[in-house]
Amino acid sequence: MEAAIKVSGGGGTTESMDVLDQYSNSIEDVSCTTFNILAPIYKRLNGLNCESEFREYWLSRNEKILEGLLHRKSSIICIQSLWECMSGDSVMMVMQLISLQGQTTVVMVYKILQYIESYCEEYQLPHVPIILCGDWNGSKRGHVYKFLCTQGFVSSYDIAHHCTDSDEDACKWVSHRNHRGNICGVDFIWLCNPNNHRMPLKESFMKAVLGNIKNHLHDHGSYITYSQFLQTFSQLGLTSHPFNVLSTEEVKDLWDHVDTNGDGVIEYSLLNSEWKSQALSQQKENSDESKQRGTKGTVSNTSTTIGFKIKNAVLFPPEVEKGLWPENYSLSDHAHLTVEFSPVTIQCC
Repeated sequence: MEAAIKVSGGGGTTESMDVLDQYSNSIEDVSCTTFNILAPIYKRLNGLNCESEFREYWLSRNEKILEGLLHRKSSIICIQSLWECMSGDSVMMVMQLISLQGQTTVVMVYKILQYIESYCEEYQLPHVPIILCGDWNGSKRGHVYKFLCTQGFVSSYDIAHHCTDSDEDACKWVSHRNHRGNICGVDFIWLCNPNNHRMPLKESFMKAVLGNIKNHLHDHGSYITYSQFLQTFSQLGLTSHPFNVLSTEEVKDLWDHVDTNGDGVIEYSLLNSEWKSQALSQQKENSDESKQRGTKGTVSNTSTTIGFKIKNAVLFPPEVEKGLWPENYSLSDHAHLTVEFSPVTIQCC
């Protein structure tokens, strides 16, 4: 990727395009598998004992999982929910985080994107494709999904299978059966190519947070003040010990970024509805661009670099691609998702 960055700083000349085309053709396809394997301490046997109490059970299941992953031969394997030994304090922290799952996940994703931005700036990587994968604890209707859409990310599986964000398509596939027995799609491999449009990160995150904590703000009328906003974060445990997910300074910085006129109030309902519409339109625009890039790279007079096109995406077991959860599937309460990517030459503004 370093070579691609070096030649992408030009003006999109024929020579630089030829170099990039040769470079992209020399790179092999990349495949990525993500799988939440359901840690033995969480898997219940007959609704009573934990699987972790019976070595022969969890060892046999993990061996089958390993065999399946090796058979897939993916370039990258992302595994979640490993067996981890935790102290009493850690267990309590995890349980509290689970109770705050919706709010915390949005904040954690924001932290990840912040880190990626800082990393790219530090190493002078202005135009690189980004792949995010994992169990995001939220469906296509959730705030995390919409937040990532505003940041230029597209769901690889949905692009590969031409699924939209309509209610009908949202139920076409599933990847998880939760502890209540409900099935839902929460496992994504996200792709953000360098030329995908993005909202400013702080502004997008602020709008996502406001939408995600609306139940805690419903008594504040049509607007909220900074003190009310900070108090809500504190009540959710996002700015207090032991989590300290966001510092008070970070919350104030986010507020100042959105409170552009400095009057100390934000029109909550307007801001939230605006973010939702922008997120949906952003996802459609990015999806259309990704489909167009699925056949060939784009050539123009702007600078060029390397991106990825989505060749294929497969869920296992195959029944989940039809929105069904097979009763005889026992490897995990999650399906695993594998996506194949091919390098392409793309234009960047």
